[in-house]
Order: sequence, then C-alpha cells, then structure tokens
Amino acid sequence: MATRTTLATRVSAELQADLSAGTYAPGTRLPPEAQLAEHFGVSRPTVRAALRDLEARGLVETQHGVGTFVIERPVVRAGLERMDSITDSIRAMGREPAMVYASRLVRHVLPDEAAVMGMPGSTEVLELRRTILADGEVVAYSYDLIPTGVLPAGFDASHLEGSLFAFFRSTLGIEPHHGLAEVHAVHSEHVGWGTAAPAHDLFVLLNQLHYDARSRLLMYSRTYFIEGRYNFTIYRAGN
Repeated sequence: MATRTTLATRVSAELQADLSAGTYAPGTRLPPEAQLAEHFGVSRPTVRAALRDLEARGLVETQHGVGTFVIERPVVRAGLERMDSITDSIRAMGREPAMVYASRLVRHVLPDEAAVMGMPGSTEVLELRRTILADGEVVAYSYDLIPTGVLPAGFDASHLEGSLFAFFRSTLGIEPHHGLAEVHAVHSEHVGWGTAAPAHDLFVLLNQLHYDARSRLLMYSRTYFIEGRYNFTIYRAGN
C-alpha cells in the first residue's frame, strides 16, 4: 500500500507539472484542498503535505484563511544560437543578474573532463563553482573549468567575481568566439549548494566548451539551470 509520503510526492510532482504547463498562472489561487483531494483521489492531509513541498520549493505561497497562490518566478529566456554570457541574457530580460562564487580551486582535470576537453590528464584547471541569480533568486548552479594556461602567470583567483565572459574580455583581452553545447534534462538531489539547493532537483544541464577565434579552449562549463526559471529557445529557418 502506498504511503502518505509517496502520495504527497506524486501529488506535488503532478502539481509542478501543471504549474510548468501554465495550468495555474502566476498570481492565481490554487483550488481548495478539498477540491484537490477529490481531483487526485487522496486525503486532505496528503494534499496539505504536497502543498508544503511546493511552498518549500518556492513555487507557491499559502496565506492562511485565504488560500494557496502561485508565485511569479523570474524566468530568463536565451537563444541557443547566440553565445551570450548568462549575465547578459538575464539583464536583457530586464532582470538584475548576480553571481556568488562558492569555491575557487586549482587542480588537475579528471579523466572524463580531459576526454571532453581534448586535453591530457596532466592539464591544470581553475575550477569555479558559482550560484547564478536573477533579481536575487537562484536560477542556476555552474561548474566551470578554465585551463590555467589561459590565465596570466601568478593569477590570484580569489579576486575573480562576476561574469566570466566579462573577465575574459576586460581582464585577459580574449574574446570568446564560438562554442559547442549539449543540452540534457537532469534529475538529481546532489546539484547545487547553499540554503536554496534542497528545494531543487530538476534541471536543464547546458554542457559547453568555449573557444577563442583560434579554436583555443577557454572554458568547459556545466551549468545546471533550475527547471522553469531559465528557458532556452532555438531559431530555426527553412531552406
């Protein structure tokens, strides 16, 4: 027999799908608990547990005595045909971008990273972990690897902050020219860090290799965008 926790998880997942599909628009009130319980064929305590899960994820807000409302979240849209920085795409949507560096570490590449980057296993990289925000709300977590050969001798990574594209251009005088990207859907409870991380387990992973005009690898990025907070578009033209 299914437990209440299992039922609550199922109801929460189905409500999340409804929110993503636009069944309940931002700012609107969800149906009452009794109606939701009848719709999903579960008890009201199960619905209540599902709504608490949605609230913990920052998707809804419950106003006691009034109802549960869908929160309007900052959604950023970016076209995959252009190699813009994340900061620029957030700002282009009228949002205020911010980045928090969780760690900076110089190390050797791992075997799988060396294979993707096309570099020997002895290659040293600067590993960066960044939280990316729009209007103060987390929209992505990024793992970035920059080969140390790209950096000036004696570079002090502790002063690195903000956009990495801006860093390449203004500090290193290097223009990111082109890139290769793969997009994957990821379900994981082990992506991210900080107090907001436990609320997110569904991501769109953008795996990217960034090059300069001479096809020198500048950076390998694995950026996990929180589902529903960063939408990608692709421009397609006919013959």
